[in-house]
Amino acid sequence: MANQEIERKFLVKGNFKQYATKKTKIVQGFLSSVPERTVRVRIKDNQGFLTIKGIGNKNGITRFEFEKEISLKDAQDLLQICEPERIHKIRYIVPTSNDLFFEVDEFLGDNQGLIVAEIELPSEDSWFEKPTWLGEEVTQDLRYYNSVLIKKPYKEWK
Repeated sequence: MANQEIERKFLVKGNFKQYATKKTKIVQGFLSSVPERTVRVRIKDNQGFLTIKGIGNKNGITRFEFEKEISLKDAQDLLQICEPERIHKIRYIVPTSNDLFFEVDEFLGDNQGLIVAEIELPSEDSWFEKPTWLGEEVTQDLRYYNSVLIKKPYKEWK
């Protein structure tokens, strides 16, 4: 189903794991990592997904997103033809007080040490609770996009 994704990203500066209600292992690759249309293949535990994202709007919060669940075998096969690098991470789901939730990604491998929290919102001006462990907003910083992290991993930033 095609729709608009309205999402904000933040660095994580404190302990969030005690608030997490779910933990998922994720591996993903990109069939296309150009900003105008990223095409991502993802395996979350034992589920496969194909996602297409368009370029973000001026403030980087809203962009086109199409996501479809695919078979695990199809996802494994598509990962074989993706661009060379993979993103490996653990995703934690942390609920907020207003029925929203943060997806907190603890990156592994070449991006180890990077922890980013994302929250999907019903509208760009939606209010949400900012927990004490939430750090600086990086929504407009393209370095934190997974499609950029495969080309310039966090370990190379320093």
